[in-house]
Amino acid sequence: MKMKPLARFYTALVMIFLFAPIAILLVFSFNEAKSLSVFSGFSLYWYRELFRDSDTLGAVRNTLVLAVSASLISTAMGTAAAVGIHKLRSKYLRTLMDTVTNIPMINPDIITGISLMLMFVFVGRLFGAATSLSFWTMLIAHVTFCLPYVILQVLPKLQQMDKSLPEAAMDLGCTPLRAFFKVEVPEILPGIVTGLIMAFTLSLDDFVISYFTAGNGFQTLPIRIYNMTKKTVTPKMYALATIIFFVILALLLLSNLTDSESAETVRKAREKRKAKKEKNT
Repeated sequence: MKMKPLARFYTALVMIFLFAPIAILLVFSFNEAKSLSVFSGFSLYWYRELFRDSDTLGAVRNTLVLAVSASLISTAMGTAAAVGIHKLRSKYLRTLMDTVTNIPMINPDIITGISLMLMFVFVGRLFGAATSLSFWTMLIAHVTFCLPYVILQVLPKLQQMDKSLPEAAMDLGCTPLRAFFKVEVPEILPGIVTGLIMAFTLSLDDFVISYFTAGNGFQTLPIRIYNMTKKTVTPKMYALATIIFFVILALLLLSNLTDSESAETVRKAREKRKAKKEKNT
């Protein structure tokens, strides 16, 4: 009982430490002045300045194009990979695939970025390309580090799924491919959506790997902000960070809502099966 007030104080301290910087950022994005210490009045001036900055908006567009492309490709590839891993019969081979999947997540970003850059430069010179790094090298790099997260979101849903469902669909005349899209995909859809959202947010946020694999003609938002820190970061970036924060918050709420609905659906299905068995006995 004596530890409860201390535990509450510690939890509150951690939450304040985590969210106080974000709260300050949100408040001062509406500041009329440029100061970060004095709030002189509420204003949307920096939001208007943000939408007049063509370079920043271009970086945002590049970032969104890259994040959407990487998340869609990694979701499709990750779902297919998860299905393949799930169908492996060898326990040792499945363990090996799980280990290989975890390597990109455990590996430090700077090591991944440098190794990918060296590979792209080597391949580019091998084929005589004038420029080795471009949008496409960044896209490949983003798909590479997003892929394991999608696999780890889809694989548990496949393991939770009733194995007799696709077999029943094929007994009723479906081809294996049609049974997959008609029966398996709806069952694992929450995992696919969660993996898609996670891949999108990871790609949107990445700086280190993007910095090493970016070409001269393509700049993402994290790289632009980093270049601005060499001089000064204007409050326009506070406004942009506020917008991104609420977009990510909406995606997180959508992901949690999808998971909750999935858990509720699984619970109801189990209750129905249990009631049916009790009725038959």
